[in-house]
Amino acid sequence: MSILIFLIISYIFLSISLYLLFPKAKVPAWKGLVPGVNFVEWCELIGRSPWHAAWLLFPIVNIFIFCGMAVDMVRSFRMYKLIHSTVAVIYAPAIFIYIARNKDLQYDGPTLIKEKEFKAQVHEAMTSNNTRKLSKLQASNPYKKSAGREWFEAIVFAVFAAAFIRMFLIEAYKIPTPSMEGSLLVGDFLFVSKAHYGMRMPMTPLMIPLLHNRVPIIGGESYFESIQLPYRRLPALEKIMNNDPIVFNWPVGDSVYLTPSRSWTAEQVKNDPALTAALRGQKVITRPIDKKDHYIKRCIAIAGDTLQIIDRQVYINGVPAVNPSKLQYHYNVMSSTPLNKKWFVDHGINPEDHPYGLEQLFWLDKDQAAALSQLEGVTVEILNSDQLCNLLKIKCGSLFPNDPKNFGTWTNDNYGPIWIPKAGVTIPITPENIALYRRVIQVYEHNDYAIRDGKIYINGNVASEYTFRQDYYWAMGDNRHNSEDSRVWGFVPADHIVGKPLFIWMSTGDGIRWNRLFTSAHKM
Repeated sequence: MSILIFLIISYIFLSISLYLLFPKAKVPAWKGLVPGVNFVEWCELIGRSPWHAAWLLFPIVNIFIFCGMAVDMVRSFRMYKLIHSTVAVIYAPAIFIYIARNKDLQYDGPTLIKEKEFKAQVHEAMTSNNTRKLSKLQASNPYKKSAGREWFEAIVFAVFAAAFIRMFLIEAYKIPTPSMEGSLLVGDFLFVSKAHYGMRMPMTPLMIPLLHNRVPIIGGESYFESIQLPYRRLPALEKIMNNDPIVFNWPVGDSVYLTPSRSWTAEQVKNDPALTAALRGQKVITRPIDKKDHYIKRCIAIAGDTLQIIDRQVYINGVPAVNPSKLQYHYNVMSSTPLNKKWFVDHGINPEDHPYGLEQLFWLDKDQAAALSQLEGVTVEILNSDQLCNLLKIKCGSLFPNDPKNFGTWTNDNYGPIWIPKAGVTIPITPENIALYRRVIQVYEHNDYAIRDGKIYINGNVASEYTFRQDYYWAMGDNRHNSEDSRVWGFVPADHIVGKPLFIWMSTGDGIRWNRLFTSAHKM
């Protein structure tokens, strides 16, 4: 709401500034106050077609159009310095009012037309070899820019254009963890489209361009939370479907502690004594939606689906889901003789990559496991969650919804059933199932929530049902035994969706993986 008020006030100031400025160009002052008419007159004053103002109706594009019109307006009053253009871009009403109140500044005519005429005179002098006229024109050239200014403007434009592309269209990502192996590998560089699922408008506008949430080297967050815009998304080119890989903001990453390797949620630190001790005294960092860490997983279930995992097989609405061809699990590999490391490399397995540092453990897909089991003296056994925890002599980690009383039997390999919330659908809520949807109700959809005397209160009223306001998704990694995903932290809200991975433009491991360059990032 605060940013909307700011924009309304800015437009009022802009209209007033045009009301004061127009008479200097022999345009009736009242036209500066009429929406639409003021921009048409503005275009004519700088030498643009009146129809050029129509571009101001197009989101995102209108930012570039407005900045260009503002610069051309001050140039039409013979204000050609870098500071003039800078102020015009930053806050046009301020410099328009300055021009209107300065008696020494007069309208010089449409700058775009005058500049075109000047360039025509220069060209004519050059083609006719009239050196005297050419020297005179160059000496009086009001449009001439120093080399330093040319470089400065080029750099600013390049940064602005790159930030624009990154913010609205396409962003590059690097796969940092093995949670999507073997479909996407650590070291894969992806281009991700922000248009396919609908361009999400910036929600945290005060930020350092080209940075997501951290300033490299010196540290610190790269944005300011003082201004927050409401969630808005442009129409999508396509819908998210089951098994589509998606990039999204980590849903539970709103309050985090940072370590050199990763972020930890406040809840994770609270429930892990080792983390609590390691991070004691460190300040918790709060992040808005669009500045939470980026994750990439496969969308296993969409809004309205019911998901269940039985013996590692995912079922959607009671039907076995199609599994990715490179789905991976933990395998225990026992051999009577030392294993040939070259064999592992030839089969796409890193012989040094052992889960939890145990030499007999590997992450394998079914084809790799089958090939390995054919070797003489080798036994290959897939491990379920309980077996792995027993082998490691650790307590298995808690799973969403972290309610041992009602959902304590759920494991990574046998999970659910769980229904994925869908916008507009009303469901009954009880103390027995509220753990599944508490965070949705309280955090993602911004309601006051409490449970007292066995009753659920939403916004102060006793509630026995709830209607969801947005769609949600269920995300899981293809490396099913090495993925922190929805089984750990729950649903992915629609307003957290960033984009769709397109293709791998670079891949590095032990050198460049040439066979992965320019391959699809959303293959099964």
